[in-house]
Amino acid sequence: GSAWPPFYNKVIAEVQQKNIEAVGMPKWSDADQTLAKAVQKEIGKSELGLKEKVEPLDAPAEHLNGGASDDVGDISWNVPMVYMFYPANIPELPGHSWVNAIAMATPIAHKGSTAGAKVQAMTALDFLLKPELVAQAWDYFKNVQTKDVKYESFLSPDDKPAIEFNKEKMEKFLPQLKKLYFDPGKYKTYLEQLGITYPTVRSAP
Repeated sequence: GSAWPPFYNKVIAEVQQKNIEAVGMPKWSDADQTLAKAVQKEIGKSELGLKEKVEPLDAPAEHLNGGASDDVGDISWNVPMVYMFYPANIPELPGHSWVNAIAMATPIAHKGSTAGAKVQAMTALDFLLKPELVAQAWDYFKNVQTKDVKYESFLSPDDKPAIEFNKEKMEKFLPQLKKLYFDPGKYKTYLEQLGITYPTVRSAP
């Protein structure tokens, strides 16, 4: 895939960071930390567990080279925007792998996603209630970000997503996936539905 490199808005980032610091990190339980460290150990990583301190806001990179293509980069060249990374997964895991899906049904994901949702809500309210922030974000977008670089899409007006490539796979696997959907009417948590005790970890030798 091809996409423009992301360029995030300094004004929005600073407002969001203030709210991240106000919300703080989730309160991890001993069970949360036990699972995190066990997973990290299982794949040969340092047993650091879950982070408990908010990371500072990074300065923008001088040059963005490499990395995955993501159409959010194109969005960032059309409107002021930022990314937010929230602590809904176990650190130090390899991307796009089965091990990165372990935390999704656990309190780790729920607590991290809830913290992220609070930050998003607070940031949205800041911009809704303070029009001067909206003006500052657009000023940065127009007079800093796009002052010398103008966006031009890689797509032609006739390009369409090739959704037909996965049609047969979806028809085959969707009925099987539906059997695994969470049923909140019968279970309090997805782990309960799966019959998994939290945290389930390998016994020490």
